[in-house]
Amino acid sequence: MSSTNALKHRQACLVLTLAILAIWFLVSLGCSILFREWMDLNMPPVGNAPFGFWMAQQGSIICFVLLLITYAVLMYRLDSKYGYLDSQHESIDSVDSME
Repeated sequence: MSSTNALKHRQACLVLTLAILAIWFLVSLGCSILFREWMDLNMPPVGNAPFGFWMAQQGSIICFVLLLITYAVLMYRLDSKYGYLDSQHESIDSVDSME
């Protein structure tokens, strides 16, 4: 690995991580605490619960799990782009052909 390639990979990882953390912060703090009353009044209810309450209780957790999955997929793509994958993980098709 060249040092410029490693530096570009590190910068891309930091940008991705900061973007995911910013989204997580906005959803968990913003939707759950700061904008809860506004969402209760202006958004449609989820089941019998107001939307702001639902986001505080369930929505932020669901968003967190979706962000984890998104982070894993995007990091896999980033690692494959910069050549940081093991030879075992380079092709998902090789697992399917072994069965």
